[in-house]
Amino acid sequence: MKTRIFVTLKNGVLDPQGRAIHHALEGLGFDGVSDVRAGRLIELEHEEDVTREQMEAMCEKLLANTVIENYAIEEN
Repeated sequence: MKTRIFVTLKNGVLDPQGRAIHHALEGLGFDGVSDVRAGRLIELEHEEDVTREQMEAMCEKLLANTVIENYAIEEN
């Protein structure tokens, strides 16, 4: 099985990478973008018996810094 985990910064947390992307887009002449927030995509290839609870534990303990990041699990 394959599961995708999307990790994003919580609202209110400064995002220097997103700010740099926004600045670069403006420099390339792309108008109309008011804000950019950057995140990560983690794809896990795993056995079918890995539970959602186990994936949540992986996120809580390693894959996301839950103090400043949110995560979303998308199972396929």
